[in-house]
Amino acid sequence: MKRLAAVVALLGLATATAACSGGSTNSSGGSGGGGGLFTTVDVLKPGLDASGPANPWAPKGNSFLGYNAMKLGWVKNHLTDPNQFYPGIAASWEIAPDNSSITVHIQPNAKWSDGKPVTAEDVKLSLGLASTTGSTAFAVTPGAAGVASDVQVVDDKTVKVSQDMKNPSMKFARGIMDNWVVPAHVWSSLLPADFWDKLKAARETGADADKAREEVLAIGQKVLAFAPPKDVSAGPFTLERVNPGEALLVKNKNFYNAANVAPAQVKLLNYNGNEQIWNYLSAGKLDQAGFTAMPTDVMTRIKNAPGSSVIRGFSPVAVGMGFNQSKKPYDNVHVRRGLAYLIDRDQVTKVASPEGGTPAVTTSGIHQKPAQEWIGSELASLNPYKHDVAKAEEEFKAAGLKKTGGKWTLADGKPWKLTMHAPAPFSDWISAEENIKSQLIAGGVDAEVVTVADYPVYLEELSAGKYDIGLWLMALGPAPYDIFQRLYGVSNGWTNVAGKVAHSAPGKGGNWMGSAEEIDVEGVGKVNPGELTAKLNAATPEQAKPIMAQLAKTANQDLPAIQLWDYVNTQFTNTSRFTGWPEQDSDLLRLNAGVWIQLGLIKAKQ
Repeated sequence: MKRLAAVVALLGLATATAACSGGSTNSSGGSGGGGGLFTTVDVLKPGLDASGPANPWAPKGNSFLGYNAMKLGWVKNHLTDPNQFYPGIAASWEIAPDNSSITVHIQPNAKWSDGKPVTAEDVKLSLGLASTTGSTAFAVTPGAAGVASDVQVVDDKTVKVSQDMKNPSMKFARGIMDNWVVPAHVWSSLLPADFWDKLKAARETGADADKAREEVLAIGQKVLAFAPPKDVSAGPFTLERVNPGEALLVKNKNFYNAANVAPAQVKLLNYNGNEQIWNYLSAGKLDQAGFTAMPTDVMTRIKNAPGSSVIRGFSPVAVGMGFNQSKKPYDNVHVRRGLAYLIDRDQVTKVASPEGGTPAVTTSGIHQKPAQEWIGSELASLNPYKHDVAKAEEEFKAAGLKKTGGKWTLADGKPWKLTMHAPAPFSDWISAEENIKSQLIAGGVDAEVVTVADYPVYLEELSAGKYDIGLWLMALGPAPYDIFQRLYGVSNGWTNVAGKVAHSAPGKGGNWMGSAEEIDVEGVGKVNPGELTAKLNAATPEQAKPIMAQLAKTANQDLPAIQLWDYVNTQFTNTSRFTGWPEQDSDLLRLNAGVWIQLGLIKAKQ
């Protein structure tokens, strides 16, 4: 799957570093020498925009994660703990035992590329900017969970951020550490002098709060569009130029770990589809590329390129086939179960994601690897829904469907055509649905696949309830709440505001799945899965485990989605020019090569 950013595009102002027509490499090597040129692609940003600003918040900006764009910390890919990090701008941190605060200590030698030191004021201003653009820990929604109530500058290199404990979240620390840091001396003009008072007022209720929220969000539009006159970075590189074909970054001599940054330059190549990345890799042009969906024959071709190497690790994401239960016959659980038995997940995965996925062992709502940690032996007790045509027919008959002339019809004898939607750029999703279509037709279910222009349109129309069935990313770990929020959150009718759970009827408030508000689960009893999911937001790991088990049983029995495959994080590297790549199954694999470089892992080949 091409990893497109699912955001509405917002054109920023042109920067002084943009729109250079030259494409040659700067042979001077930037500052500090090193191992020469490192070439890669940013899988988060297909299609470079030469006019985009050096702004990490801008959807089409030329600020590249880990290279010239820095965060307080880099989130570790832990199976169950969302609050573990590698150092970024923060050298160290202390999280209060009750998650009420986090104290961040800035790298003592951190400087901006213009030589000015990185200070606590830079961090405070950056957290303020984050609040204008909807950052989780700085949301302006009244009563939002995990929100920072106070940002205190302790000293020039220390910041303490406190959580509003009226509606706490176990991943509050993550919400703070996973924030961009930009220089106050470049960005400070965007925040008015009374900003922090305005932000506090915006989190209240009433007319004054509504006005304050409007003002804060209006500042956010300015933040998204802001174009610094030049790239001032605290990262290992700074942007030198960008054109439609590539972005060139040069080494920042003031980076706190510059002595261990091997490349003198980084070139990020433009691409508009998976095929271009395949060709770059096959030709040995890239030193590294992140996950890109591809068929087996393309993987073989890439592996045969001189120096080519593949590294795989855990990716806390799964793909599900989600049902709109307001559409018949998908409101009948026996139909959903029949489809689960009829679809061979092994075959789907082999066709759609042979190198980047493993067939789901069952539908639990959890990626199978962390599922062992969260629910243990309960995983083996779940119905695996192994491919079984006879059981599928039993379920269809239990739903009242009829089979005439080898084809299944609705209970009233009307034709049944199963329609699946997928975004056109996601090649693995389309391949999956085409394979499912073939399997269903062979099983007597008429089916079709409809493609949608792009991912943002797909999400908008899915949320509006326009589709019968769509593929849906689920099991997004490591936080328990995030894992099940995909099945029993807003998309299925439940919202968690100010610690109180409300439920919207199917077709209202983004509820496109339309599960029952209360489900009678065998061995558990009647449960409200949205309320159970909300409890995970503030639960400790030990408190979360029994809740996770109940939700896994609920998802397995009721099937709001059929879990098809669990992703594997497949990274491509080349050993011809650089060494020191992360090991197989390293938790660094969810972080990009810019982070690997700044941590000092990557070395020039001698």
